[in-house]
Amino acid sequence: MADPIIRFIGVQKAFGPKVIYEDCTLDVYPGETLTIIGGSGSGKSVLLKMLTGLLSTDAGSIQAFGQEVTKLDERGMGPIRRRFGFLFQSGALFDSLTVAQNIKYPLREHSWGTEKEMDDRVAEVLDMVGLPGTEALKPAALSGGMRKRVGLARAIAMKPEVILYDEPTTGLDPINVRRINGLILSLQKRLGVTSIVVTHDMDSCFTVTDRIAMLYNKRIAFTGTAEETEKSEIRYVREFIAGGRGTLDEDID
Repeated sequence: MADPIIRFIGVQKAFGPKVIYEDCTLDVYPGETLTIIGGSGSGKSVLLKMLTGLLSTDAGSIQAFGQEVTKLDERGMGPIRRRFGFLFQSGALFDSLTVAQNIKYPLREHSWGTEKEMDDRVAEVLDMVGLPGTEALKPAALSGGMRKRVGLARAIAMKPEVILYDEPTTGLDPINVRRINGLILSLQKRLGVTSIVVTHDMDSCFTVTDRIAMLYNKRIAFTGTAEETEKSEIRYVREFIAGGRGTLDEDID
């Protein structure tokens, strides 16, 4: 197996008296789709924010692309962040900007190419997410599913090596859930990227994942393939999956 592209080693994090992580250890391998599951407030999104330097750690090590992230200042994080694409839970589009302007925002921030090259890239990524010809629309004219897809187009605009998905299907109807799941799979294959998906949607989790990591008791308490997770005899894994699928009953012990 290839060396991990991302490593969390003994990470600790607290917000005042609320401890999120006591000893978080996890490896992510190149080209895989890793899904992170866990209860509300367990710190799934915090993990992504620490990885990208949006939140600091209290102790432990986070390594990305062979570099120690926790020791980098804001300037040092710049080249690291350019290698990540981040799809935020809300889509995080600027309402005053058009679709094209939203996608160009990170390209301009990092002086990515000429205006013509940026226009071509916008058209290319919109086609990838199934929204060709929407460049001139404002976010207010888009459905929830379309906003997520524009957010995804922006996330891949700079050709990242790793895509981070924070609850990508939250608030979407079943048709758009399937569409987003399909995009996660197709982009992973088409672009050869590594994907980390934070979700509470068990159906989506098992649809897109190569491997599952479960947060429990302030640490990564379980990792395994989809099949290994389905067959797990660990009580908290079985309860979480059954509860997420609406099948939890008294037979789980």
